[in-house]
Amino acid sequence: MVARQFVVRHNGDEFPIDYDTDHGLEILKLQIFSLTSVEPDDQQILVEDERLLVDEGTDLNALSDKLKLVSITEAKDISKPSTSQEMSDEELARLLQAEEEALLLQQFSAVDNGEQFRSRVEPYVKQVLMYESPVRQEAARKTVPVDELEEKALISLAKEGNFNPSKDERDHSFLLQLLFWFKQSFRWVNAPPCDKCGHETSNIGMGAPLPSEIEYGGSRVEIYRCNSCSSITRFPRYNDPLKLVETRRGRCGEWANCFTLYCRAFGYDARLILDFTDHVWTECYSQVHGRWMHLDPCEGTYDNPLLYEKGWGKKLNYAIGISKDGVQDVTRRYTRKWHEVLSRRIIATESAVSSVLSSITRQCRSNYSAEALSILTDRDQRELEELEKASYLKPDTELSLPGRQSGSVEWRKSRSELGLAETEALGLSSCPVRKCVDAHVSAIYDSFSLLLSQLSDEHVSGDRLSDVMEVFKNFLLDIKSQPFKKRESSLDLKSFEISEKMKECIERLLDALSLKSQWSDDRVVRVTITGNPVNTSLALPVALDLVDEVINSCKNKVYLKDGLTFPRPNRLCSGMVIASGEQLPVGIATSAFEGTRANKWEEPNGAKGCWLIYKVPNAQKCDLESYDLMSANDVPERDPMDWVLEASSDGGSSWTVIDRQGSQLFESRFLRKSFKIGTRFVADTFRFRVLSVRDPNSQPRFQIGSIDLYAAPNSSPSEKINL
Repeated sequence: MVARQFVVRHNGDEFPIDYDTDHGLEILKLQIFSLTSVEPDDQQILVEDERLLVDEGTDLNALSDKLKLVSITEAKDISKPSTSQEMSDEELARLLQAEEEALLLQQFSAVDNGEQFRSRVEPYVKQVLMYESPVRQEAARKTVPVDELEEKALISLAKEGNFNPSKDERDHSFLLQLLFWFKQSFRWVNAPPCDKCGHETSNIGMGAPLPSEIEYGGSRVEIYRCNSCSSITRFPRYNDPLKLVETRRGRCGEWANCFTLYCRAFGYDARLILDFTDHVWTECYSQVHGRWMHLDPCEGTYDNPLLYEKGWGKKLNYAIGISKDGVQDVTRRYTRKWHEVLSRRIIATESAVSSVLSSITRQCRSNYSAEALSILTDRDQRELEELEKASYLKPDTELSLPGRQSGSVEWRKSRSELGLAETEALGLSSCPVRKCVDAHVSAIYDSFSLLLSQLSDEHVSGDRLSDVMEVFKNFLLDIKSQPFKKRESSLDLKSFEISEKMKECIERLLDALSLKSQWSDDRVVRVTITGNPVNTSLALPVALDLVDEVINSCKNKVYLKDGLTFPRPNRLCSGMVIASGEQLPVGIATSAFEGTRANKWEEPNGAKGCWLIYKVPNAQKCDLESYDLMSANDVPERDPMDWVLEASSDGGSSWTVIDRQGSQLFESRFLRKSFKIGTRFVADTFRFRVLSVRDPNSQPRFQIGSIDLYAAPNSSPSEKINL
């Protein structure tokens, strides 16, 4: 194995690639494709310094690390310059000139010497100091299902192939799960429900605060009248996060205020971001990324700082980060139109703004040790360099950012925050190569298939089979409800005759779930976890959904066509996947291979055509015999209706259609359809190409709940499960 680091230039952009030369040229082309969207069979790779063409006979170990990519059509004229996506010298000069003009205008239009700006920022310094209160932090921690979020954080890392994360990686993943939990547990208030009857209310103005409301910073009180019973409901806008931990409701101010407390309660360096155009969110310092990271609890999104400018269409002016350690102007992080933002910064001159922020920060740090000051100063300097660089970057044109999702449509429309495009979620028109972490799914399918086959051999009736599955389901639910690091339960099989072969099948199933068994004479099996508990956390949802599906099939006497059964053995696993697009963060391409109903692959722009490529692991080839598709949880209009399945024996350079389907309808949610391959073909790569969804004119999206590929017997590539 020879590890190389290439830099591939394409259309003015540079793409660093870590690559193992033993994988061959086809894998390199797939990696390049995932970054550039130039399909492998349309790629020509050149050694940039020598202008040599890279082909199958090229020694990849001896190449220069500087490569250039052109499409075949571009390659007809190598000397023709490509369209640069970088900021050219001319563009940079124009931008700097625009900045100078904006700064000059600011000298004449600035309101004062910075006192008005100071008055906007300083009250929030007192606000963020509330987050340091041990009483408030403890109150916040008590409301969080820590064990559940820790498990989800470790599962998230495991799905990326990281089963032994560092502390920084665990902390980072837990923070994201805390964000998602907060999004689900906090309630947005357009108009509060009636306190008396629960019906809708309408605003009738403001009211005088009560002493009990003022105690928690509720100096502003909105008054609402019930549309049904005419009762009055008060909605105090509390500023004290201690009260917000109790009420768990509000608008963006309350959401960001309370979530920032939660971040501090779990030890994260966090700051409140005050947007002068009337929004508030949070930033946390990520040790994994070595920088501050944007988090918006209202939207449930993270690390998408261009959301407001590009997605919502906001005209930003000032975004100020406020924490116990001081205040920072972080506006540049949230814009790629700094010269335009400068023209709107007219409260004070840039020098006055800088002076005010420096003064407040010095005061905040006045009692810090020399060591602490040194650490913070170094971090401030690195952030300043990052923000300076961000000012001159172009936005990623492939990134689709949504308009605002929180709040009523009328309210968002009144604030002009519906966005520049009618999108519902973050998406990418291309996505990186991802590895399917699904060896456990295939192991569970194999073991359940063996168990069901044994039950059939022992002439167990359909009703009795359903009874057996119900026992397994109750067992799985019980062990899943236990703390994930200390799971244990009992599998009570006293009411069933258990042969030695059946016992072997059950033990194999438990092993697939990373569980160990201890049998008693009365056929009660004591079960505990073995090895890394995350393995069991990954496996249990797969097994539960599988058992549910088998039970429903037994009860409804629904069976797959063409003699195919579910589950069945020889499912492909651990392949590499790339797709035409995916929804972030939960609708990524590999979600379709995770074996659970909770996940799906969603392509934001796939209604009229999209694709997914699956590469068999370890350069192996197989003869695909069949495949299953399962509909997702909602929106039938997004189901696939017309598609082709293609195979390639040369890593994707050429394709052969091995199955074609048209006018397929998924009549219900989580409905599995199985298809036998019409044209058998030994291949190392497969492409699922969707031609149309059920209703491509009603919405732009495609989605699929799961994709399972099955090799013919004696053709399935072996994959050792080593989690």
